[in-house]
Amino acid sequence: MAGKLTRLSRFNVASLALGLAFLYLPIVILVIYSFNASRLVTVWGGWSLRWYREFFNDTAMIEAAWMSFRVGATSASIATVLGTLAAVALSRGGGFKGRALFSGVLYAPLVMPEVITGLSLLLLFVAIDAERGFWTVTIAHTTLTMCFVAVVVQSRLASIDRSLEEAAMDLGCDPPRAFLAVSLPLIVPAIAAGWMLAFTLSLDDLVIASFTTGPGSATLPIRIYSEVRLGVRPEINAICTLVIALITVVIIVASLAAKVSSAKGESAAPL
Repeated sequence: MAGKLTRLSRFNVASLALGLAFLYLPIVILVIYSFNASRLVTVWGGWSLRWYREFFNDTAMIEAAWMSFRVGATSASIATVLGTLAAVALSRGGGFKGRALFSGVLYAPLVMPEVITGLSLLLLFVAIDAERGFWTVTIAHTTLTMCFVAVVVQSRLASIDRSLEEAAMDLGCDPPRAFLAVSLPLIVPAIAAGWMLAFTLSLDDLVIASFTTGPGSATLPIRIYSEVRLGVRPEINAICTLVIALITVVIIVASLAAKVSSAKGESAAPL
C-alpha cells in the first residue's frame, strides 16, 4: 500500500511539474532573452540591459504602454463599481421583474466573441459620431470586464451568511447601512480580485481595442502586434518582462491585502 501511494505521489509530482513547465516555461524563456545582448532573439549573445534602455528611449512604445495602463486602471475601476452593484442587485434583489433579462445582458460578454463585441461597439460609436480614442477604448473595456467582476463578487456574496445583516438590522441599521457595515468589508477581497482581473483583461485585449481605438491612441498590445508583424525585436521581450513584473507586484500586494483583511475579520469576529 505504501509503495502504491509513493508511486501515485511521484506521478502527481511529475504531472504538476509538467503542467507548470507547460504554463510558465515560455514566460521564463521570454524573461531570460529580454537580457540577451544579441539583436537576434534566437541567438544568445550574453547578458545585457541594452533592450531595456532601448525601450525607455522609444517614445512611441512608452506612450502606448502609458495608454494601456490608463485605460486599464480607468476601465477596471468603473467595471468594479458597476459589476459590484450588479452583483448586489442579483444577490440581494430577490426575484425582481426582469431579473432573467438583466442577468442575460450582464453575462453576455462572457460568451460573446470579441470580434462581434468590438464590431458592435464600433458601429455604436460611429452612429453617435463619437471620436475614437481613450474614452471609447475605456468604455469598450468596461463593457468587456464588468461581467467578470460581477461573477467574482456575486460568488462571494452567495457565501456570506445573510443572518449577519439581519442581526445588524435588528440592532437599528437600515438595509443599506447594514450592507455597508457588515457585508461590504467581507467582500472587499473579492472586489479587489475583480479589479485585478478587469485590469489584466484590459491590458491583454487586442481585438476590441483595435476596433475602438483611433489615431494616436494605440494601446500596448496593438503596438506590439504591429511591431511583431515586421519581425520580433528583443525590445519587445523587455517590454513584456516589465509588464509581467508589474502584474506580479500587483498580485502580491493584493494577496497581502486580502490576508490582512481576512485576519482583521477573524480577530473582530465574536468568540
